[in-house]
This record gives sequence, C-alpha cells and structure tokens, in this order.
Amino acid sequence: MESIKKLFSQFIFPTSLLAGTIIGAGMFALPYLFEKSGIILGLLYLIFFSLVFALMHLMYADIIIRTPENHRFPGYAGVYLGKFGFWSSIFMAIIGAIFVLTVYLILSASFINLIFPNLIIDNIYKILFFWLISSAALFFNVNKLTFLEFLVFGGMVVIIFIIFISGILTIDKIKSYSLIDLKYAFLPYGAILFSMYGRSAIPTVLGYFRNNNQSPLLSKWPIILGSIIPSLIYIIFIFGIFGLSNKISEDAVSGLVGHLPFFVLIFLGVLGIISLWSTYIMIGRDIKKTLEHDFKLSQILSGLIVVFIPIILYLLGFKNFLKLIEISGGIIIGLEGLFLILMWLKASKINAENKMINNLHPLIIYPLLIVFIGGIVYKLVY
Repeated sequence: MESIKKLFSQFIFPTSLLAGTIIGAGMFALPYLFEKSGIILGLLYLIFFSLVFALMHLMYADIIIRTPENHRFPGYAGVYLGKFGFWSSIFMAIIGAIFVLTVYLILSASFINLIFPNLIIDNIYKILFFWLISSAALFFNVNKLTFLEFLVFGGMVVIIFIIFISGILTIDKIKSYSLIDLKYAFLPYGAILFSMYGRSAIPTVLGYFRNNNQSPLLSKWPIILGSIIPSLIYIIFIFGIFGLSNKISEDAVSGLVGHLPFFVLIFLGVLGIISLWSTYIMIGRDIKKTLEHDFKLSQILSGLIVVFIPIILYLLGFKNFLKLIEISGGIIIGLEGLFLILMWLKASKINAENKMINNLHPLIIYPLLIVFIGGIVYKLVY
C-alpha cells in the first residue's frame, strides 16, 4: 500500500500535472492540420517535437534548480542573457501567454455549444461566461487546482479513447486521407509547438516536490513522460476524429456533432471546458507571478492585466483560432525555445550540487537552434 501511495505521489500525480497542462487547445487544431499535411508527416512532427519538448522542459527545470534566486521565465532570461534577454523574454512569456489565453477563450464557445446545443445566443456571451469564471479562479490557491488537473487529465483520456474507439470502427474512412502532402509540409509546425508547450507548468511541478519536502530532482522522469504522453494521446484523438468526421472542422469539436451519442458530446463538452479552465488558470497565474516577481507590480495590478487583456484582444478582432495558434506556436514559442537553449548553455556552467542535466552534445544543441530559428523565419515570411 505504501509503495502504491509513493508511486502516485512521486510519479503519477506530477506526470499528469504536466501532461494535463500540455493537453489543451492545440490538440483540437491537429486533426485538421494532419488532414492537410498528411498522416505520416504529421506523425513525424509529433514524435520529433515530443522528444524536443521533453528536453526543453528538462532544461528549464535545470535552470530553476541551478539558480539560487526565485524568478519566472523573464527573470531567468535576465540573469543569463542580460537586459536584452529580460526585455525580449517579456514579449515571449507575457504577450505569448496572453495570446494563448485568447485562444482558450475562442475555443470555449465550441465546448459550450456541445453542452448546450440548443442555446441560441451569440458566441460572445458564451466566451464572456468562460472568461468570468476563469478570471475569478486566477486568485485561488494553486494547491486546490493540482488535484483537479489530475482528475481532468484522467477524464480527457477517457473521452479521447471513446472518440478513438468510435472512430476506429470506420477504419476505411481513415485510409482515404493522404499520407504526405508536401504542399502543406510546414503547415503543422506552429500548432505542434503550441500543442507541446508545457513550460509554464514546470515551476509548479518542481514546487509540488519541494512543498512535500522532497528533492526537485525526483521530477526528472515525471517531466520526461509528462512531455511525451500528450503526443500519444494526440495520435489517438486524431485517428478517432478521422474516423468519425465526414468533414474535419478547424477546431475538430464542431465536426463531432451528429457522430457521437448526445451524452458523450455533453461529457466531452464538460471535460473540455474544465480542461481549458484549469490550464487557463495555470498559464494566467504564471503571467501574474512574472509581473509580480520581475516587474515588481502589485498583486492587484498584475491580476487586472491578466484578467482584461485576453478579452480585450478578442473584442478587438483576434478571433481566428488557427492563425493565433500558428503565431503563438511558430513565432513566440519558437523564440522562447531559442532563448531557453541559450539560457541553459550559460546556466549549465554553474557548478551546482543539484542539477537535472549533466551535459548535452553540440550535435543536439545546434540542430535544435537551427530548427527554432528556421521555424521563426518561415512563419514571419509566410
């Protein structure tokens, strides 16, 4: 019994905390993008970047462990990359995360439509409802949310398997999709980065172990598996959607209506909203703490910024789900990945007693830099 409890507390729970944060809005863009680029190409993207982000998350954990002072991402960038790194990372960490929150607002309407299909009101009112309950919860204690994240993650896994089993029964439909379409070879790039992004949860995972008087080094395998498991769940979800939908919608959710039992759609809608809600809070709190720690803003002012900027962006016209994901993933998360590698290269020179990564070969580091730089340039040009 004690060994089971230990397995849960030191492995299953922290793993699901990271995986549950990663699995979010990005997942719902993948079926549409896989349909465009081809199944094989999409799978190669997922496999490659699941490994890349496992390493990136370990790098960030290593930076936190090696650095004596407590910061958020821009603060660490300031320590290792100077003022340029600090101010540049503000764009990545704050503006980028606010874009992510805006994406969550957009997607919330699709899930509410699954729960209340006969609710004939404009989507703006559904989005305002989600915004209100998410904004209010930003000020809750994080310890009250970690177990909810675990429950939601488990529920989402169940519903994704239901979608997969329902869709795989029509395997002939899956065979009709292309394997590789080079015309759209770079289309999934930004969305894949967006869907594998879990950096904001790393301080929470490390804090979980510290709060339980355990070494943060125990988080190594939960971080690795918590980064890889989402890609496996995405694959199951994508193939399920391929089998179920006659026409795949950009958000995947809208195309499910009429292909699943009513109670399953409601269950999916409820879990989807809770998943978006909990991740919205996790990311929103990360922005809030960044403003408090690194800008020395008051809790009230930092809270107001996090609460109002996403909904203002939406009202100003930032309403294209896929476009926001591509910008957030390909450019902003790409820039963050680039900075994270440069930060780790400097932090790794600190002769620390505790460290998550001992050394990395240049043949790993430099190709990663090229991938992120190339992706940023491509998204800016095209």
